[in-house]
Amino acid sequence: MADRFIADRFGESVEPVQFLGRGEWSVCFSFCEHRTQEQGTEKVIRFGDHLEDFEKDRRAGSFAHPSLPIPAVTEIGEAFGGHYAISQRVLGSPINDLSHQGWLAILPDLFAAVDEVRCVDLSPTTGFGIWDAHGDAPYQSWHEFLVSAGDDARGRRTDGWRERLGDSPTGDGPFFEALRALEQLAAGCPEIRSLVHSDLLQSNVLVDHGKITGLLDWGCSLYGDFLYDHAWLAFWAPWFGATRGIDFAAETKAHFGALGLDDEFERRMRCCQIHIGLDAQAYSAFTGRWSDLAAVAGRTLALVRS
Repeated sequence: MADRFIADRFGESVEPVQFLGRGEWSVCFSFCEHRTQEQGTEKVIRFGDHLEDFEKDRRAGSFAHPSLPIPAVTEIGEAFGGHYAISQRVLGSPINDLSHQGWLAILPDLFAAVDEVRCVDLSPTTGFGIWDAHGDAPYQSWHEFLVSAGDDARGRRTDGWRERLGDSPTGDGPFFEALRALEQLAAGCPEIRSLVHSDLLQSNVLVDHGKITGLLDWGCSLYGDFLYDHAWLAFWAPWFGATRGIDFAAETKAHFGALGLDDEFERRMRCCQIHIGLDAQAYSAFTGRWSDLAAVAGRTLALVRS
């Protein structure tokens, strides 16, 4: 169906459509639009149900910087009862494909990209937490967003996760133990409001020849403590063989210590990691991925009890 849609939209001159991958909320294809007989333009088209994700990607394109490569979304529309988005194609391999040595080599470039994310001007926007297509977020403070981790509000994509969590083989005991710890930690965290990507793994970060070539998929992006992106790497490191043995917390502390931005570092890093673990438990319960739920619950409790 993607082939037919692209041919109808751009004409029969496009090269054969290639399937690139499927994420949690969309499916992705590449194609080449021939503007002249000699030259083509490589593009990516994604299909999904959630228009806001594509609108956020379009807004994120305005954040692009030489150290922060974000492909521009050039078109958004309706397709197959949902929506599509077309953007420039960025070449590179997913960061998770790197070897251990490759990860160590890419960290300075990755940290530089995340620094650019941290420095994006948010003055035209409001709020904390996950922002919408207009650039605004719903919470009045970072603390309010963090302690909302146990909320299961109707109308959200993951509506119903708390009931599924309670009925799961893991149960909700580990979740609420970690939530109580988070509430105590969050009370002492400073109110920092920066842009956060909040999904810096898998195919969302592309790498080519030792350089970051693309930061993709801003659907989970939020406003809050800039350590959150670094906590994301630290929390998920045990899941990937190439990142085991890399102390992301220590690397991050050294990086921000040199910049004089490591105030309340341990509390903030631990708080962010616990929040990431709670959010992952909620999502695993929603999707019914019980083995993932057990693993992230165990990881979260280890952080709580350490």
